[in-house]
Amino acid sequence: MLLNKKQVMDFLPHRDPFLFIDGVKEITLPDTLKDRPGPFTTQEMIGAKAVCTFKVDNSVKVLEGHFPGQPILPGVVQIEMMAQAASFMAIHCLSKPIEESKLDVQLLGVESAKFRKPVIPPMDLEIHSILTKVRGPIQMYDCEIYSNGELISQTSVMASLKITYK
Repeated sequence: MLLNKKQVMDFLPHRDPFLFIDGVKEITLPDTLKDRPGPFTTQEMIGAKAVCTFKVDNSVKVLEGHFPGQPILPGVVQIEMMAQAASFMAIHCLSKPIEESKLDVQLLGVESAKFRKPVIPPMDLEIHSILTKVRGPIQMYDCEIYSNGELISQTSVMASLKITYK
C-alpha cells in the first residue's frame, strides 16, 4: 500500500462519515515522467493513474438509512469516492511532504455516470482514476470502481485542486 488511512487523512480534508478512501494502492506516472524527479505540474501529470481502496461494510454510516435491512451504497457516494481518489495524483505535484501540505478540492462537474452493479456490504472496492485534461486549476478525470475485477460504476469528474503549505 502506497498510503495508509492516516496518510490519506493527512492529505485529504474529508473526515468520517464523508471519507471514502481507506488507502492508496498505487499512483502510476505517465511514461514521460517515469525517469524524472518531481515535483511535476498538473499539466505534466496528464495520463497519471491513481488506484485507491475502500471497504464497504455495515459500519459505513450512510448505509444505516439507505436502505435499512437492504443496504446499498448510493450512487452519489460512489461519485464522491471517485472524486476523492482523483485527488491523489496531486501528491506528485507537491514541493513539500504530505504532512506539510493542504489540499483544497472542489467537485465541479460529473458526466456520463453509470452504475452497473449495486455496491453492498461486504465489498472491497478498487477505485481507479486517470487524469485526462488540465485547464489552469481545473482537472478532468475518468474514474471507475471495481470489485473483484468487475466494473461496478464509472464517471468523468471535473474538479478544482489547489495545494497550499502549512
